[in-house]
Formats: sequence, C-alpha cells, structure tokens
Amino acid sequence: MPIIPDIKDWTWVLQRPCPECGFDASAATPATAAGMVESMLPRWRVALRRPDATERADSNTWSVLEYACHVRDVFTLFDHRLGLMLSEDDARFADWDQDLTAVEKDYANADPAEVSAELTAEGGQIAAAFARVTEEQWSRKGTRSNGSEFTVLTFAQYFLHDIVHHLHDVDG
Repeated sequence: MPIIPDIKDWTWVLQRPCPECGFDASAATPATAAGMVESMLPRWRVALRRPDATERADSNTWSVLEYACHVRDVFTLFDHRLGLMLSEDDARFADWDQDLTAVEKDYANADPAEVSAELTAEGGQIAAAFARVTEEQWSRKGTRSNGSEFTVLTFAQYFLHDIVHHLHDVDG
C-alpha cells in the first residue's frame, strides 16, 4: 500500500533544530558530512538485519527497509546534485518525487541484504564526495526546480538532516 506523500518543505530545518530528531543543521558543514555519513552506515546495516525490517508499524509509515531504500537513493541523488553544484555555476536540478520512486523501485519488496550493500556503497560515495569539498566551494549555489536555493554549505546541512532524521525514524 502506498504511503500518503510527504509534501512538506523541509528547508525550514536550515533555520532551526528539528523537534522530531533533534538535528541542528547549524552545527553541520560539508567538512563534517563525510564523518557523519560514515558513522551512520553501520547503524543502517544493523537496522536492516532486524527480523521486522520489512514490516510497517502502520499503514502511514515506511518500514525500515523502505526508509533504507530511500536513504540509499538520497545518497545517490545528492551525490549527483553536489557534483552539479561544484561543476556548474548556479546549478539547477529537478525536484524529486520520493514517493513515486518508492513505488517505481518497489521499495517494500527489496532484498534487505542487497539494500544494505547498496546503501553502504552509495553512502561511501557521497561521503567521499563531501570529503573532497574545499571550504572555498561552500558558497557555490544550486537551485531546485521548486525555487529552493542552496549553497554547498546549506545543501550539506539539508542532506544531513534527511539522513539523520530517517535513522531516527527507524530507531537506528
């Protein structure tokens, strides 16, 4: 059963800490992103080994597996967008329909072991990409098709909130 789409604009997390997961974006930078991502990967692998990883707590909440698929795809998407921001002046990128992706990729029926390996690989990739960002690049800009503007700094903060929040969602 599809989840009701989340249509909130989560960019507010750049202005204040998230009351749900406690993440404070102001404390994060591209320089801290690599270590944060790497530190979360083992926790995702443990969560995906749970016996109930494929079960939804209720009809409105993704399972651990579905959240892990989403985070894997967030790693891939943000790696691509970071590359655009670093290589193009005023990069532009399309908004992403995460709910459509979940259906098209059949997150609910994915293999947890495969997702664990893919999430680890994609997480390593985005961590390495952030590790290569120099402080001089933090002000490079990118704009999402819905008009949300980011610098590499705020992009890293927004990205980190997403993955911290979802680890919180699965009690990882």
